[in-house]
Amino acid sequence: MRHTEFWSRMDDALGPSYARSWADMYVIGDLGGRTASEALAAGVPPKEVWESVWRVLELPATKR
Repeated sequence: MRHTEFWSRMDDALGPSYARSWADMYVIGDLGGRTASEALAAGVPPKEVWESVWRVLELPATKR
């Protein structure tokens, strides 16, 4: 997964106006206590970050 696909999925899940804010503010334990944005900046693969976001948001399996 590329960063562009990650952000597209975030926009789909949370809406384009909220996705970036949420990714900047919501700390996820599975990502080492980092936000999605911090994890991406630290080099965590977007697919791994998305899997953590998917679990936190309790999205349906079709969104995985």
